[in-house]
Amino acid sequence: MRRRFTPAVALGAFAGLVAALGVAPALADFRLCNATANRVSVSLAYTDGATWVSEGWWNLKPGACETLVRGALAAEYYYLYAQDERGAEWKGKAFMCTRDREFRILGREDCYVRGFDRTGFFEVDTGKEAKNWTVQLTDAAAARP
Repeated sequence: MRRRFTPAVALGAFAGLVAALGVAPALADFRLCNATANRVSVSLAYTDGATWVSEGWWNLKPGACETLVRGALAAEYYYLYAQDERGAEWKGKAFMCTRDREFRILGREDCYVRGFDRTGFFEVDTGKEAKNWTVQLTDAAAARP
């Protein structure tokens, strides 16, 4: 029986070659790593150029990393807010809407009127050409209350 050459066969052959050579495929993601001694809850905000989006919460154990945005980065600036289980915060002056439980909120205006909290996020400048980025949260970077 003769095998047909299809895109699926080609993709499988390529994946096998990559695995055999020990070459990892290039990743294009926005990741956050918790380099602290405590569990951390994280929220992320970004704009697609027209609409602001804030979402959360990702809960990371000490030493854990999480992909917050999968794929090539579409924005130059991303905004983060994090708080650990002891009350330490990583925050800034870019205010976005959040809530206590899991959320995905469109828009950053009138947070209180719309029934949300208003939280200060810090800015992450990934540059104009970045396709992936990793942020490391450290104990030294947290502003203790």
